[in-house]
Amino acid sequence: MDNLRVGNLESLDIAQRTTDASAATKFSGRTILILIGVAVILKVGQEILVPLALALLLTFALAPIVSFLRKRSVPKIVAVIFAVVSAFSAIALFSFLVATQVSNLAENIPTYQRNIVDKVQSLRAAGSGNGVIEHLSRVAERVGSELQIRAEESQEAEAVPPAVDRDPLPVEIITRSNPIQTLGNLILPLISPFATAGLVVVLVIFMLLEREDLRDRFIRLVGLGDLHRTTSALQDAGRRVGRYLLMQLVVNTLYAVPITLGLWILGIPNALLWGLLTLVLRFVPYIGPVIGMVLPLFLALAIAPGWSLVLWVAALFATVELISNNVIEPWLYGAHTGLSPLAIIVSAIFWSWLWGPLGLMLSTPLTVCLVVLGRHVPQFAFLDVLLGNEAVLEPHEKLYQRLLAGDPSEATDNAEEYLEEEYLADYYEKVGLPALLLAEVDRQRGVMSDVQLHQFASNCRALVENLSDIAEEEENEDIQPPDALEKQDPAHAEELPDGEGRTVLCLGGRGAMDDAAAAMLAQVLEVQGATVYSGTHADLTARPAVQPRIEGVETVIIAFLNGNSKSHARLMVRRVKRLRADVRVGIMIPLANGTDHPRIEAAEIGADFVCQSMSQTVIDALTVAPPVSLQVPVRRAARPRARLVKAVV
Repeated sequence: MDNLRVGNLESLDIAQRTTDASAATKFSGRTILILIGVAVILKVGQEILVPLALALLLTFALAPIVSFLRKRSVPKIVAVIFAVVSAFSAIALFSFLVATQVSNLAENIPTYQRNIVDKVQSLRAAGSGNGVIEHLSRVAERVGSELQIRAEESQEAEAVPPAVDRDPLPVEIITRSNPIQTLGNLILPLISPFATAGLVVVLVIFMLLEREDLRDRFIRLVGLGDLHRTTSALQDAGRRVGRYLLMQLVVNTLYAVPITLGLWILGIPNALLWGLLTLVLRFVPYIGPVIGMVLPLFLALAIAPGWSLVLWVAALFATVELISNNVIEPWLYGAHTGLSPLAIIVSAIFWSWLWGPLGLMLSTPLTVCLVVLGRHVPQFAFLDVLLGNEAVLEPHEKLYQRLLAGDPSEATDNAEEYLEEEYLADYYEKVGLPALLLAEVDRQRGVMSDVQLHQFASNCRALVENLSDIAEEEENEDIQPPDALEKQDPAHAEELPDGEGRTVLCLGGRGAMDDAAAAMLAQVLEVQGATVYSGTHADLTARPAVQPRIEGVETVIIAFLNGNSKSHARLMVRRVKRLRADVRVGIMIPLANGTDHPRIEAAEIGADFVCQSMSQTVIDALTVAPPVSLQVPVRRAARPRARLVKAVV
């Protein structure tokens, strides 16, 4: 019995939990100022913070490798050096290959310009009269002629020897350049990237060596008061970021290899370059794959006289992209980064504005860290709400909002998704009844008008009607054998009883929302095989209307959402018992749980049973038991009237 009340007990403090959750995610002026200050610091301190961010993310990525080697008894410093040297050697090899391929491509660009001009002219001939095409063709011709003129001038300059008798040009030297300064101007731009790379390497090595010490210091500064939450945050951040970087690298590699082979087979020059670029550009969300596809398409347009090569390249990218998105990524990722698609785009824009192309590359892992921060630190819970991909509304809250907004169709869609894995009784127990209790709380607070109450109740009945097909399917399901029942989910270990041959009448107690709760209960009883009749709270007010429905009914259930309905429930029980003394009468009143409202005992109101959950109500309604006799209030004995005795004068 206690297990059956667990789901209901979770739904009884709905208003309090909703208030607490909303309070945790509210913006405040102080929070907004902190965010603005952090953005300014990130922008101003870009030169310092970018290497730190790169080193931190590489530490997350290499930490699993170091841990793997440490478990095989490899010394710590050896494991760290091996991981760092392997990672940066791969990066250096990648950079060398890209530079070589780019140099080779630059040498061959002049040979491709003739094909581009020819294709634009063919487009112009095919679409004559189109102003846009004519404008593009003129631009292409202008670019082609300019390139041709410059090429001819360079050839003439090489062929003609310099004239000896040319008049000297007047030269005026104002300042004498410092050789050291000139050398610095040439070397410093070359040294800066290497210095940044060296700084990142050193930071990664020391972060990996001092990983445990840095973790303890972070806990001491930030989360000593709550070690459990801080530890969970660190583990969650490391797991999410490390898994994202590793799996993204694997996915990108599996994407780049067939692209490289396909471009090489199709005869696209520098196929290795385009494969390496697609590997890197796929780290950029959404935009990267498009950029990686456009460049080979443009080259295919330039090297071939026709259009077939362009179509083949487009088909290659489309095929590999579909396979990667629908097969490889779901198989390898398992768990996603926890970011919504919109958050990924917005974060890409934000970090690229802060740190340029490098920020665009780091946008996703950095935003994952922000989501982890919001998930574990209450003051930043709004980050998880804004950027996360988890549902921000509980199912019962979403159902209440949709029904209140007059959209039972979307509510039905959400219910059908829920019912793909759960039963209808579970849905009404965990979602439908809690949504009605939310509405009842708002009704008692006086925030719902009569029109909203009527609309909400009407939408609830529409939802129940829309789910009638699913109820019929569950009712017609074959009975499972005993061995199948033993292997099922423990949450369904105690099955609802079979209602075959039982007749039940479900009524609302005091209002339209009680009628909606009675309709949900009636549908669950129908699924169990009982013959069910439904009514409204008005049927108990007009006795002639309820009298025909009670004939042949074994049990009458009256639903109350208002927990302070003890007197009204007693009156309804007596009214039904007077109509038929041999009928069992039960009350479903979820909020009379001893916490929100005093618990109501069956003997206090003369009912056969009083339940706080829908599942317990179904069990008691389908249980064969003798009805409780009507307890008529005992009147006091009438006192004899005093006779008037006339006074004898």
